[in-house]
Amino acid sequence: MAKHTFKLSDVTPDARIIARSALGYDFNYYADAETLLFGSTDETAFRMQNITPGTGISTGTNTVYKANVTVAGDLIKTEIFIDLTGLNSSAAGDIIGKNSTANCHIGQITSALCGSIFAGTFQSLETPAGGEPDIDLFSATVGTGTEDAAVSGLSETKLLDLGADLAGGNLGTPFVLSAFPAADEFLYLVASGGGTDDTYTAGKLLITLYGQPA
Repeated sequence: MAKHTFKLSDVTPDARIIARSALGYDFNYYADAETLLFGSTDETAFRMQNITPGTGISTGTNTVYKANVTVAGDLIKTEIFIDLTGLNSSAAGDIIGKNSTANCHIGQITSALCGSIFAGTFQSLETPAGGEPDIDLFSATVGTGTEDAAVSGLSETKLLDLGADLAGGNLGTPFVLSAFPAADEFLYLVASGGGTDDTYTAGKLLITLYGQPA
């Protein structure tokens, strides 16, 4: 089997490096979009790309956000990991994010990138501490939602009503979403339960969405 390589040092902004194998596959790297493509000449068989949160999440002190969209044939998988440390919760029904900061969405689910969502899960990888441990997931048509503001003030859809604190007994349990974000909507974490008004010192969440080409 022939071996094909390229040097990352050859990649410059907006540059594209292609190495084609004898089987007719391309290996494409886009330096500007942080996109990796591997597939046939239509460049759709395999693709990885990042998505980003709003500034009400990304500017949190010690908050960690990582997200990736992977396309493998007809299956599109979106994974969002967030460490809540440094973010705030407040009253039940209010948006979680950096204290009194706008743009607290945790990613926009575009049809072009994430496809049409048909399934999803929500799970805790570390028990939340400090802030509210009962956390629901919503989508909304805008990404401007502010921490400590009611998510009901947006045109929103509840995707998961957890109905319980994230704690040791359900650590790692994948809760299945009851609804899915429509094309181009934004995701929000929303305090529920007792509505603890405080700053998170711990709490790692993983949201996984499954889509198909729109």
